[in-house]
Amino acid sequence: MSNKNRTLTWMVIAMLLGYLPWYNFSAVSSYILAEFNLKTEDLGVILSSFQAGYVIMVLFTGWLADKVGRQKVVAWATLCTGVFSTLFAFMANSFSSILVLRLLIGLSAGAIYAPGMALLINWFPPNERGKAIGAYTGAISIAYAGGYFIAAPLAASLNWRIGILATSIPAFIAAAGIFLFVRERPALNQEQCTRFQEQLVDVQENDLGRQGPRLTLDSTTKFPSLKKRRWGPVLAVLGYMGHQWELYAFWGWIGPFLMASAYAVGYSKTDAALVGSQLAAMIILLGGLSVWLIGMGADKWGKERTIIIAALGSLIAELFFGFSYGHTLSIVTMIGMWIGFWAVADSGIYKIILTDMVSGEKAATALGIQSAIGYSMTIISPYLFGKILGLTNKGITEPIYANQWGLPFLMLGAGAIVAPLSIFLLRRLAIASR
Repeated sequence: MSNKNRTLTWMVIAMLLGYLPWYNFSAVSSYILAEFNLKTEDLGVILSSFQAGYVIMVLFTGWLADKVGRQKVVAWATLCTGVFSTLFAFMANSFSSILVLRLLIGLSAGAIYAPGMALLINWFPPNERGKAIGAYTGAISIAYAGGYFIAAPLAASLNWRIGILATSIPAFIAAAGIFLFVRERPALNQEQCTRFQEQLVDVQENDLGRQGPRLTLDSTTKFPSLKKRRWGPVLAVLGYMGHQWELYAFWGWIGPFLMASAYAVGYSKTDAALVGSQLAAMIILLGGLSVWLIGMGADKWGKERTIIIAALGSLIAELFFGFSYGHTLSIVTMIGMWIGFWAVADSGIYKIILTDMVSGEKAATALGIQSAIGYSMTIISPYLFGKILGLTNKGITEPIYANQWGLPFLMLGAGAIVAPLSIFLLRRLAIASR
């Protein structure tokens, strides 16, 4: 196995184990809300606090990773995620303690993804990055689903603390794997840099469908103005904001929505919580496949084109998803699986587009800025979802009793329209090819 594939393998394994704590709270939230008499709005605040911790940390760790080393940052952050998630299992006993501990877990997780991608991007040439980042991002989706798959059954049969603990301990194994087996790529020589540049031009032409002249440096070459070229990273970040607005609120609330849907068709509260969590895990798990497949597709068909297709595929269904409440569980699940496949499919491609426009030594910094701005949407949208749900279902004590879900999901789809519009503009201006 080559060094780059060995590195990718260990990074994927570490991501699978290290990100299990991300949605272990959502998987057992119904038990926690009932035990501590928390409200639907409280759940939205807790979900948003986790995302806030992620955003705060990711902004700084991108820069830090470029300075001290990406492997070190990812390894220590994974270890801290395991530590704070384990503490949650023993110390969460009130709204305040839950809020603080989930914030600390979010802060730790915020130092993993962007530096990890920057590490991998250095190992892979531009025409192979879609596959590599697709596999890495796909591992995140599987880890998210694993949080539901593992924590929910243990919470139902034993208690929610056991479910949290079982999804926290694997993070220590992930950290050990990064410390022992993952290394930074040695600096490129001049010949390798030249080859990477040539591959980058070919990849960028493919993104534009080869509809324009090949980029050459002669007296007739016309470049966009400096102002227009600066719009490239801006549009890449703006598109990512629309993508994140939809994705993480969907993932965070799909579990409670499916629990409510199961309860509506006759399941007991206990059974509905278990069935809803398992169905949510299946939907999130689809993302592991879709990110990898669509990542490879982006290497062949062009990144901008692929993003537009994936973004439209999820957001159109999102506009109608909430109104499926009350129908048979199979119908609700089928629509959820469609959204689950497409909502995350293009997640890694926004990152690759940005790194195509910045120098390699600043990749982690650029990815950190993009992640921080994009993930800021994941603070707002889960909270706003919970707020709208509470307003449209006045008097409910837990989300499982809510019966009006149309407006919250409609809000997610409407905000997500920003993603394909931004990438469409990026493609039209042909900025990415410069």
